[in-house]
Amino acid sequence: MIHIRTFRAPDDPEACSKFIVGHKRLLELYGITQITSNKQDWVEDPKTMVILVEDKETKFVYGGARIQIKTDQYELPIATAIGKYDPKIYDMINADEERGGTCELCGLWNSREVAGMGIGSHVLARVGSVLAAKLPIVSLFVLCAPVTVRMGKRVGCVIETSLGNNGLFYYPKDDLVATAMRLRNPFDLSNADDSEREKILSLRDNPHQLFEERGPKGMYQLEYNLDIPNLHDPV
Repeated sequence: MIHIRTFRAPDDPEACSKFIVGHKRLLELYGITQITSNKQDWVEDPKTMVILVEDKETKFVYGGARIQIKTDQYELPIATAIGKYDPKIYDMINADEERGGTCELCGLWNSREVAGMGIGSHVLARVGSVLAAKLPIVSLFVLCAPVTVRMGKRVGCVIETSLGNNGLFYYPKDDLVATAMRLRNPFDLSNADDSEREKILSLRDNPHQLFEERGPKGMYQLEYNLDIPNLHDPV
């Protein structure tokens, strides 16, 4: 059974280690060695929420993502990635932080064992939108590869065309393109596709569910467990 769960990074160091190893291995397959979301200091940050996709019995990690909340100590990876090309990203982030807080969905990856099932794009983007409503933030940023832009739009994100070249940047290498996107209000899903909006709202109301998912390779069962233990503990 494929299982997806969420937790604060410092609460499960072993799972964070598996996340880091799997993400690094995948990036190396594509010749990517310098990417801001692959830094490892987030493992000690209680404001970083980890989304982990794993085998429920063996605990083998199939993929994951992080939601990193902007703090004085931790800048958002998207700012570090594209700020040198367009410093307006800092103004955008700071404005949202002043309005009530902001975060980034970053470090999305999936292993080759589940390639083609939609986990690395559809599922993780959906969970990011689900969790955004639980956190002390008013917006969520994401830097998308071309194959994930469509999924960002499906869950309600919009391309920030005022940044870069209509939202586009050459990152993390000169021959790769990334798109700056933002969920401008986690509670306004008017831009989301109807089917995604329905699933997001259902998972917000009931974070423990078993869904029959449809990916490019067919149907499979996925168990969601999207409560974040210790979320409101003091840090």
